[in-house]
Amino acid sequence: MGVARDGAVLAEAVHRGARSHADTLPTLVERALTEAGSTIEDLDALAVSIGPGSFTGLRVGLALAKGIAFAGRLPLVPVPTLEALAWVAEATSGETVCAGGRPCRLTPDAALSPQELAARLEEGTILVGDAAQAYEDVLGRRATHRPFATHHPSGGVVARLGAERLLAGHAIQPESGLGALEPVYVRPPDAELPRPASR
Repeated sequence: MGVARDGAVLAEAVHRGARSHADTLPTLVERALTEAGSTIEDLDALAVSIGPGSFTGLRVGLALAKGIAFAGRLPLVPVPTLEALAWVAEATSGETVCAGGRPCRLTPDAALSPQELAARLEEGTILVGDAAQAYEDVLGRRATHRPFATHHPSGGVVARLGAERLLAGHAIQPESGLGALEPVYVRPPDAELPRPASR
């Protein structure tokens, strides 16, 4: 969780552990606001990482953000997770970042096999995200790897990108459709409930 104002990150609260998102997120929100010397009433908007990412994590995070936005009558700004990840890659101007100066999106989000991704990589591409390490034997030949442990999407980056997207008019107002905002998964879930047979 992060709080940003005028392009600067005022506070960021991070938790790495086994506890569920539902248990930790409210505490992280409170900690980040306290460290920034702010309250919900001081905020202009909320930014939320919209995916792609963990199915459960995205749902829990978005549900909490919708609840706070609705209760606080705050605009909600969806931030693509891969854009937040590209921001932390420490790329220099002209370098290509493959997420899963200022990054500029070159392709839409896509779910690819490691082999398909490797075939698309240009020499010298910077790879960020946990898949880069998991499939380093396939992806690492043509790319520079930035470990997920040190280069992961941060709340501060999501807050900064959210502020920019708010100014660009990409916010969703609480009275006009928070319920329609859904996470971006890119691929279907690994486990799905069977559909009942039609009668």
